[in-house]
Amino acid sequence: MAGIESSALEPTRAELANLSFGQRFGRLLPVYGLVVLTILLIITFSVLLPATFPTLLNLRSIISDKAIIALLSLAAMIPMAAGRIDLTVGYGIVLWHILAISLQTMFGLPWPLAVLIVLALGAITGFLNGLLVEVARIDSFIATLGTGTVLYAVALWHTGGRQVVGMLPDGFYALNGTMLFGLPVTGYYVLVIAVFMWLVFEYTPIGRYVYAIGANPKAAALNGIPVRKFVIGAFVSSGFLAALTGVLLASKLRIGQASVGLEYLLPALVGAFLGSTTIKPGRVNVWGTLVGVIILAVGISGIQQFGGSFFVEPLFNGVTLLIAIGIAGYAQRKRGAIVTVPRPGAHKAK
Repeated sequence: MAGIESSALEPTRAELANLSFGQRFGRLLPVYGLVVLTILLIITFSVLLPATFPTLLNLRSIISDKAIIALLSLAAMIPMAAGRIDLTVGYGIVLWHILAISLQTMFGLPWPLAVLIVLALGAITGFLNGLLVEVARIDSFIATLGTGTVLYAVALWHTGGRQVVGMLPDGFYALNGTMLFGLPVTGYYVLVIAVFMWLVFEYTPIGRYVYAIGANPKAAALNGIPVRKFVIGAFVSSGFLAALTGVLLASKLRIGQASVGLEYLLPALVGAFLGSTTIKPGRVNVWGTLVGVIILAVGISGIQQFGGSFFVEPLFNGVTLLIAIGIAGYAQRKRGAIVTVPRPGAHKAK
């Protein structure tokens, strides 16, 4: 079954200790190249656009606009860490944000109950994806594409092609509209979820098992890791986080419509793929994913302030992805070029 191989290429301390300064720079540049590029973009746009770019207003705008993409990217990276892909993060958000509103306006449910139902449906959808991939043995791209298309069709059927509007309680609006310490609360959601995911992936057996499955599922199974359970769990987590993102989108838009949501799919996937090219090249990771989203947000914001046309955003997304893939390829070639010197006489050992 086709998958996304997880194999980190960041240099180890022992490897760096045996390299010269120039060789160290060459090994570390691909690892942190995207981070450096992000900082250079921020400095460049701040110098060229001092009146608009380095402002609190622009920072608020970027956080408000890109928090949804950041959360979807984090949702997408969970199955990616297990060597799978989940396209329902983009299709599902269409239905989830509509249901979060219609359950309140059409069925009269209190907003906390409506949110819980949407979150449960997102987790159930993830569980279904996991069954299709691990039990039915359908390629994850095909399985989640099919599931996502069904969710989109349900959204079209439910709305009849019309907007879902109505008066919603202030508590629901506050989920996305609250300002905390001068910044949108959605930025803090992203930070809290990112820290939690980082701790899980880097410091718990769950994270190590998921990465092991992504690197080599057969080897993971031979070492006693329950591959099926963890892959299904990854899809459930992804579905839950995507549903939470849909709730926040509903709180932001205050209306539900089937034409909104799919435009988040490509940027979310691009952010997750970019995340596998930095910090820990060759392996999807939390901070790399956020760096990928940030560089997209900064680049697009700066270019648009220069008067860029409507096609700038998809163009920048595609070009940045190609550059990042080139950086990752360079990192892999550099690592492959490093020759380990054997111990004298080791070749004579029987």
